Amino acid sequence: MIDAVIEVALAEESKKVMKAIVRTRYGPPDILQLEEVEKPTPNDVRGVLVRIYAASVNPADRHDMRGPPFLIRLVGPLFRLKIGLRGPRDSGLGTDAAGQVEAVANNVTQFKPGDEVFGSCKGSYAEYAVAREDRLVLKPANISFEEASAVPIAAITALQALRDKGHIQPGQKVLVNGAGGGVGTFAVQIAKSFGAEVTAVTNTANLDMIPSLGADHVIDYTKEDFTRNGERYDLICDIAATHSISDYKRTLNPGGTCVIVGFKDNIIRGLLYFLVVGRLRGRGPKKFRFFIANLNQKDLAVLKELLERGKVVSVIDRRYPLRETAEAMRYLEQGRVRGKVVITVGQD
Repeated sequence: MIDAVIEVALAEESKKVMKAIVRTRYGPPDILQLEEVEKPTPNDVRGVLVRIYAASVNPADRHDMRGPPFLIRLVGPLFRLKIGLRGPRDSGLGTDAAGQVEAVANNVTQFKPGDEVFGSCKGSYAEYAVAREDRLVLKPANISFEEASAVPIAAITALQALRDKGHIQPGQKVLVNGAGGGVGTFAVQIAKSFGAEVTAVTNTANLDMIPSLGADHVIDYTKEDFTRNGERYDLICDIAATHSISDYKRTLNPGGTCVIVGFKDNIIRGLLYFLVVGRLRGRGPKKFRFFIANLNQKDLAVLKELLERGKVVSVIDRRYPLRETAEAMRYLEQGRVRGKVVITVGQD
């Protein structure tokens, strides 16, 4: 009888812990460790507890792992930035996720236990993570959890770059520079869904993959400089940041727009780029826009519909189990990823 009671007690205690990737400081992938930690519980802010089946790796996670420049950390409190000076305030890592709802808080009305969802979860490199209700949507039945986990940040970035900043229109000539990566593969497909004529710029290794995404033209940047071939475009979605502003101006049609995606590797340079280029040059006949994506439920729903209709598919380069998250991050840092890298949490 006593043994049975002990077994029940141990079983109940095991339900309160989970495996998760944690770190105690900023640094390279070696700092990431798989440990048992307390299982999160839904609350009034993040009211949905999700059992994670898959998560994907983003450059934003890499920046979070390595930490912002020391100057940004130093002045962070002045701007109410939730970043630690010597180490992260939150030991967890990861944002994109897909899985099954485990439990919900009393104020959650859109989801119930058992629902299959994808979106943004706090600390998604784990067996369980909590999410805001307005950062999730139901997973389409025609795609896997791995495919769904690859979508949120990358696809929303592509959608907002083209639609909100680029004001894409049917029939426009659109160029995607950096078409082989996570954002780029989605940008090519989303631009086609808007009825644009799409030119994709990528490297030789991706020439066999890009046409399958619907690109009308493919340029191998190792053999041809698209800014000097005489072609002009109505909209450039620049993910690679491989050319100067003057190069892009020469390549745009009158009234054309160039959208610069993300901060790139140097955050300070990105801020200056926004202030000097995005604001000042944006006043002329050729516009330059710089932005960071805003992950929201409305746009997740737009992507859900595109996924259901087969207009957009996830390109997955490699899959790593949760215990090999550090290896996944190392591969991301090599800069050779075709599409997305996925963490298959459910296989551990």
